[in-house]
This record gives sequence, structure tokens and C-alpha cells, in this order.
Amino acid sequence: MLTLYHTPLSINSRRVWVVLLEKGLEFETVEVDLGGDQFKPEFLAMNPFHHIPVITDGDTTVIESFAILDYLDARYPTPAMMPTSPEAIARVRMVQMVTLNELLPALTPLTRKFMGFGEPDPEAMAKAHQQADKVLSFCQQQLGDGPWFGGDQITLAEAVLGTVTPWFKGMGVDMAQTPQMQAWTERLMARPAWQQTQPTEEMLAAFRDRMAKLMAQRHG
Repeated sequence: MLTLYHTPLSINSRRVWVVLLEKGLEFETVEVDLGGDQFKPEFLAMNPFHHIPVITDGDTTVIESFAILDYLDARYPTPAMMPTSPEAIARVRMVQMVTLNELLPALTPLTRKFMGFGEPDPEAMAKAHQQADKVLSFCQQQLGDGPWFGGDQITLAEAVLGTVTPWFKGMGVDMAQTPQMQAWTERLMARPAWQQTQPTEEMLAAFRDRMAKLMAQRHG
């Protein structure tokens, strides 16, 4: 039985979760409380770097979300989520890596504000918006006129970038200048895999409350 060790609010976890659902696989989930569960011996035996997500599949254990995505698509190839043409493979990989290396680090000030961790420096906020706009423009060029980055085929690029852009509205990122990316995000959010894994307002409120208490303890 496939088992996903994860935290529902984690973008890294969610990209794996949606792929499991898109592929229609049978799996179970184990929620890891990042307040300390990741340092327990049984978890460290699976991932000595104490990060989520982790999957186990029989005797196989895979860590790191991108490695997990590749494993799932190779081990369970139907439906395929990686195209076969060199151009399409490159397009998917570019979107994945641009999301990881260019977008997510830049979003830190916006994420902190959205989660209620204080008001970031205005200059940092402006730079975050500029970088988000640049990434959206690049990805819109890659998307072209097709519904997905694989044309008619949903891909691992959707799982990576598409678990970030649904947060943009709450972060104040305006997608009006990239309407194809806005429509792409809306198509994803209408899919059952995205709806099933979307964090609720109650989950977000509980997380904010917990983090506020932790921060108060550290500064107390």
C-alpha cells in the first residue's frame, strides 16, 4: 500500500497528494505534526533530513517531492503526467524548476504577511510582486494556447506550479496581466484533486493561532 507522510498545509506535500489523486491510486495518508513528529526515530528512519513529504511503497521509500513525483509517474504510468517529446519534457521541467528556484523563494515576504507573521519591508514586498509577475509571464509563454503544459495532458508541472498559484489571490498577487495563467489556475481549482487537497479556512486559522503562540513563547 502506498503511504504518504505529509502535512496538509505544505505545498511540497500537496504536489505529491494531487498526483496520487490524479492517477487514481489507492493510498493512505499519515499526517506529520511538524511540532516534533519529524524528529521521532520512526520518521528519521525514513528520512534522516526530517522533511516532508515521504512516501513508502512496499519496500521502497522515497523522499524529496520532485523525486517522489518522478517515481510515481514511472512506477504508475497511467495516466502519464510527463510528456514524451523533448520540447514538452523541457517545458515541464522548466516550469517545475522556475517554480522551485525563482518563485517560491521570492514569495517569502508575501507568505509571511498572508500567514499573519508581521508586516514585511515594503521594498521586499515590491520585489516579491515583481518576481511573481516575471514568473507568471514566463510560464504563460510556455503554456501557449493549450489548456495544460502538456497540451491536452495534465503534467507534473501542473502539480508543482499549480499548487502555488491558488494562493496568489490571498497573497495579493494580481494575475490580470497573465489571463491565460489565471484561467489555467481556475481550471486546476475545479478539478477534484485540487478541491480535495485545498486547505480550509479553519486549518489556516488554526495554523496561524499555533504559530502566533510559538512566536509569543520565543519572545516571552
